[in-house]
Amino acid sequence: MKELELTELDRLAARERPEGQPLMHQSWGKLLFMHWRIEAALLRPLIPAALEIDTFDGSAWIAIAPFTMWDIRALPALLPPVPGFSRMHELNVRSYVHLDRVPGVWFFSLDCNSMAAVLGGRTFYFLPYYNAEIGLKEKQRTIHYSLVRTDEPAAEFRVVWTIGEALPLSDPSSIEFFLTERYCLYSERVGKLYRSRIHHEPWPLQQATVSSFNSTMIEALGLAAPKGNPLLHYAEEIKVDIWPLKKL
Repeated sequence: MKELELTELDRLAARERPEGQPLMHQSWGKLLFMHWRIEAALLRPLIPAALEIDTFDGSAWIAIAPFTMWDIRALPALLPPVPGFSRMHELNVRSYVHLDRVPGVWFFSLDCNSMAAVLGGRTFYFLPYYNAEIGLKEKQRTIHYSLVRTDEPAAEFRVVWTIGEALPLSDPSSIEFFLTERYCLYSERVGKLYRSRIHHEPWPLQQATVSSFNSTMIEALGLAAPKGNPLLHYAEEIKVDIWPLKKL
């Protein structure tokens, strides 16, 4: 069955700030987007049937995104940082979906080096979080990132990248917008779908160059390793507000 395609207006509408009070504030940064083309048919068994797989240029996409989070606190903003949640490293493997013309992210896995965050993500957002040992070192615009999952199924990830020049803000018709400007996540529990909205300024993307890469994150899903070099984008920092999960 042919997947439905969204318009630029659909994608721009998702950027509007949701109504109501966010549940949490976070800062995300040191973030590397690594994207590969993939056949939608390969992803279809891993994504709930009610969600349409989002495509660009006739192709679905799969991503690995290592990053760091800090300034993590419940809202309203007067509340202090949450113990055990204030700063951590994370990595997610994801693709892109939409429902009722609302584009978003489907997470295949999320690895984190905070046991409290893993428990919270599993319990309150029904997301496939895993415990992992994660390290990040930066020197002269080069970042070394390493991960070893301590849960099953086993998975590892290592990458070295160098931060490049700033890119212009993404146009709604561009591949950069499609891959990075995502303002909600979808999850599933006991056959029921849920959506959580997020809000932030447009991504301040930069170029990136990878000099070393080794990963089994995608293979841990039962998929073959993607072929070819990934499409790379980097972001130094962005502030994010996150809303509660809602059943659809």
